[in-house]
Amino acid sequence: MSAGTRFGYGTNGFGDHPLEDALAVLADLGYEGVGLTLDPRHLDPFADDLPHRLRRLAARLDRLGLAVVVETGGRYVLDPWRKHQPVLMSAEGAGRRVDLLLRAVRIAADLGAEAVSFWSGAAPADTPRQVVWDRLLAGCGTVVEAAARAGVVLGFEPEPGMFVDTLDAYDELCRRLGGPHPLGLTLDIGHCRCLEPQPVADCVRRVADRLVNVQIEDMRRGTHEHLEFGSGEIDFPPVLSALAATGYRGLVSVELPRHSHAAPEVARRSLDFLRAADAGARPATRGAAA
Repeated sequence: MSAGTRFGYGTNGFGDHPLEDALAVLADLGYEGVGLTLDPRHLDPFADDLPHRLRRLAARLDRLGLAVVVETGGRYVLDPWRKHQPVLMSAEGAGRRVDLLLRAVRIAADLGAEAVSFWSGAAPADTPRQVVWDRLLAGCGTVVEAAARAGVVLGFEPEPGMFVDTLDAYDELCRRLGGPHPLGLTLDIGHCRCLEPQPVADCVRRVADRLVNVQIEDMRRGTHEHLEFGSGEIDFPPVLSALAATGYRGLVSVELPRHSHAAPEVARRSLDFLRAADAGARPATRGAAA
């Protein structure tokens, strides 16, 4: 492990590469991990030969020195017509989403993944709010129990446009599940700039005790568009300084799912940017510690 922040890259940003090639490129560039999105292009969670694929993948990750977080936000994994459907709160098909998440937990256990990341999805139209909550809690409860049995860490991601979209909504989910710690947090740095009222670094400090996974990209206030670094409004050294000060040691993975057309160069530029920002963050961290 490096002395600084451990940067990873989401495989959803390498959609035109076979998974083995994407992993090789990222390792060659100097990334220390990957956010592995389950989908038919890279790792199909429903493949008949999944155990064989997982054994090969685990060996390759080990050879390349890459850590992994399992991501479950593939767009058309369950329905070829409807993006991200069904969700945990769907009237029909919620069990299929739960099944996908349970498969993700088993995959994470086999790969030795640091976390499984998932989200709520959008609330079904014309559904009473309490019904939405009841369905979400039932699905999350099943997944939390399975993860606890498997020794797998879960990170729930608040996502703009979804039912659980903010840190306040995440807090409400944890409260309704029975306490503050049944479910860890995946924090997307861009989402904080998009929706949260406080500065991004303050968001990091707010959730420090529940943080298990971090996604990172640039973004602008009020617009959910994942941007290359330097194209949005985020000042990154204070954010990385806050992460270091909290003691977070998990992956910080670039999330640019619409940049596959230039994936190697985007990944190169991203790592150069983040290393420079991280170097700028460290003196502030040392001063705070002192």
